[in-house]
Formats: sequence, structure tokens, C-alpha cells
Amino acid sequence: MSANTDNKNNDWVRLTSNDGYSFLVRRHVACGSVTLKNMLSAESSFAEAVSNTCHLDERGAVVERLCEYLQYKALYDNSRMKKEEIPDFLERLPPEVAIELLMAADYYEC
Repeated sequence: MSANTDNKNNDWVRLTSNDGYSFLVRRHVACGSVTLKNMLSAESSFAEAVSNTCHLDERGAVVERLCEYLQYKALYDNSRMKKEEIPDFLERLPPEVAIELLMAADYYEC
């Protein structure tokens, strides 16, 4: 792997909610979302690619769970190949954000 690729995988990006909360996640974790990956792509002309900040039209509790899910996805993505036991993400999900998170996951293509 080249040094450029290593640096890109270690970059941090900021995801902000519509109520002012801010979350830092690794770029490769955020790119588990097709929408965020496109927004952060260096080839795009999006402001998010330059600022490394994505403003999400979701409240903080939903963005927090979205970040948690993207981290979960990045961590366990290759586990199916290794036949590891994967914990159920739904056990971590409070019912009060379930519908909003489902809609956000659909929009952000997670």
C-alpha cells in the first residue's frame, strides 16, 4: 500500500448534525456510506471534499448512531470471510431513534 493511501485512510472527517453536534470519524469509516464517500471524494467538486466536513440534515442522536453503525460496519465487514461471530447491532439501538436512523441509513446508502 502506498503512503498516499495510508494517509487517506487515516484522515479524519467531521460529520455535523442539524442541531450543532459534531462527530469526528476516520475517512475510511465515513466512506462506508456511498453518499458520504461521494461527498468526500477528491474528484468531486463538493465543498465537503475540501473542508473534510459533511453537514447532515439529521439531529445529533441520529448522527451519533449513524457514526456508530459506520464504525460497526467497518469493523465487521471482513468478519464474514473469517467466520467470526458478529454481534447484533440492533441490540445497541434505542427504539426512539430507530425509524430516523433507518431513513438516514437509506438516504446515506449505508
